[in-house]
Amino acid sequence: MTAVLPVAGRAHVRRAAVREIRADRWTFALMLALNVLAALAALIAPWLVGLIVDTVQRSPGPAAVASVDRTALAIVVVTVVHILLARYSLYVGYRFGEGAAARIRERFLERTLALPAATVEHTATGDLAARGTSDVTRVASALRNAIPEVFVALTQGLFLIGAVLFIDPVLGACGLATLVTIVVALRWYLRRARTAYLAEGASGSDLAEVLTSTASGARTVEALRLQERRIAAAETAIETARGARLRTLWLRTVLFPSVDVSAVLPLVGVLLIGGVFYQNGSVSLGTVVTAALYLRQLSVPLDTILLWVEELQASGASFARVEGLAAAPAAERPTSAEPADDRIRVRDVRYAYDHRGDVLHGLDLTVQPGERLAVVGPSGAGKSTLGRLLAGLDRPRTGEVTVSGVPVADLAPELLRRQVVLLTQDHHVFRDTLRHNLLLARAGATDAELHAALDTVSADWARELPEGLDTVLSPDTHKLNGGQAQQLSLARVVLADPHTLILDEATALLDPATARNTERALAAVLEGRSVIAIAHRLQTAHDAERIAVMDEGRIIELGSHGELLARGGTYANLWRSWHGD
Repeated sequence: MTAVLPVAGRAHVRRAAVREIRADRWTFALMLALNVLAALAALIAPWLVGLIVDTVQRSPGPAAVASVDRTALAIVVVTVVHILLARYSLYVGYRFGEGAAARIRERFLERTLALPAATVEHTATGDLAARGTSDVTRVASALRNAIPEVFVALTQGLFLIGAVLFIDPVLGACGLATLVTIVVALRWYLRRARTAYLAEGASGSDLAEVLTSTASGARTVEALRLQERRIAAAETAIETARGARLRTLWLRTVLFPSVDVSAVLPLVGVLLIGGVFYQNGSVSLGTVVTAALYLRQLSVPLDTILLWVEELQASGASFARVEGLAAAPAAERPTSAEPADDRIRVRDVRYAYDHRGDVLHGLDLTVQPGERLAVVGPSGAGKSTLGRLLAGLDRPRTGEVTVSGVPVADLAPELLRRQVVLLTQDHHVFRDTLRHNLLLARAGATDAELHAALDTVSADWARELPEGLDTVLSPDTHKLNGGQAQQLSLARVVLADPHTLILDEATALLDPATARNTERALAAVLEGRSVIAIAHRLQTAHDAERIAVMDEGRIIELGSHGELLARGGTYANLWRSWHGD
């Protein structure tokens, strides 16, 4: 039942990168201009050193001293200019990177929120969490740090290579020929890196999913004595992640030494060949020194590129995972039709997870406005799946689920929230103030309405918070326990004010006294509304007007508590078993 989010291809990632450049083209152009000026300034000092060598060699003496002093002062000036230009180019590059990182984060959030609810529900929690945290962080780090520094290094490297070839093409070509080993090493690395880093990211997502699901289901694991099985699953995921990480580490152990050795070869080649040319009178000593200094400087940008090439490959794989959301199925456009009444109808509904066999088989059911309906049955009967279809979270494979003839799943989220709300045992407290946690249900609610909703669900603790509605709810400031968090969810329902409420054991995590108080409060709030209770405890079914008994994805009995007991069928057997008769 777990869906796998797509990963963007190389062409899509390239287009996304170009889009980021276009979004802030003037900052990028300024960074480019500053890099060019900084690279040009870096070329002047070695050329001036070569002039000093030739001046001293041609005319040693007092006259040469004054010329050397002036040239040395010029070297200091151009060095300072180079440092300032390089520093400011990095500053502009960081600004560009921060802006791009912010846009990527915003786009990721927008795409995540635009995903159909069913896609989010069926996607592994660890995968989506890893893309939104570690992957986005890695891309942001690359845009903020790696991209500007690599761009500076590439610009400097290209200008240095051009300068070496300009002062003496033959000598420069001989020195640069030795760089072919770097090309071979990088080509070998890049052909393997993308696959390896994508595998590393996927294994990290799998590991996060195993750890998250085990931690969130710790009580179930302990109750069913699944500790050894979960430990084995975690160890398998850890071993897979370790293997993927060792694979990328092995790639780096081959690349780094190869590039380190290759970076020294041009300098050695120029000194050896330049010495021969100098003895033959083909070049001056100053030319050899200048070429050697240029190639010595070339090691600096090469080291920078080497330092960041691994990060760029890792961030490129992360960028592909982040941009993969663009290829995920988008939510269908909501209908503009509004239901005329509150009648919910299920007609010949069939549903399957991930194209497997159907788990619901031709269900037919009508819920009248204001009716209290309980859905009961053994575990795995399809009760919660029916609840999700009624709430519009999933679409049936065949058939339809409608409210007043309008498909529930086609309703816009804002309209759907006013029509049908599904409340389960799962709940979420956002790291924000209590006020904003409540305003999610009704944006324009007043403080009085917020307090009234909290009072309705007996959330007396809200009155005792140090800053009232402005108290920040988080593990670091004020953490709600399970019962308080569920009361917060119930208060959101009160604010949303839907005409139909689907309860999937919504008060299960409350202590008995609090649960009784909350259920009594809800009884008054739900007066005149349709209530569909997914009942795991038959006491809930006893209080309903009608009961739908499900088994193996079908409704096998439908009627009131008394009628079903009188029939002596499945419900009667469940009731007697529950009472111990």
